[in-house]
Amino acid sequence: MSRRADQSESLERALDGGPVPHDEDTRQMLAAAGALQPGYQRSPSRVSATKDALLREFARTQHRPETREDAGSGDGLDEPVIHREEIELPDGGHLVLTDIENITPERAEATAAHIARILESKERDRQT
Repeated sequence: MSRRADQSESLERALDGGPVPHDEDTRQMLAAAGALQPGYQRSPSRVSATKDALLREFARTQHRPETREDAGSGDGLDEPVIHREEIELPDGGHLVLTDIENITPERAEATAAHIARILESKERDRQT
């Protein structure tokens, strides 16, 4: 049986109140068939809102905003400074801390101790 025949049968079953098929083509045909039933009317406000959104998006893609010559100069959109700290762990591993805030020695030591505890507990778990 051809794929088109399968789609027609699943569309007929869905129109008769059966289960809604999952393939996209049949769902689109079902929606189109539902729009043709007597008494079906599209909401004028939804039609207008859809048309406006479509035209707005089309205009946006056709008329890209110009790039400013002074972009990135004091407008708050500058690249943040990334602070990086490498720490040796007790088992010979390396821990790399990165943050946009300054990394204090106390914070680095606390983080290294926390990671060391995690690694130690994992090692104990493997041994049990």
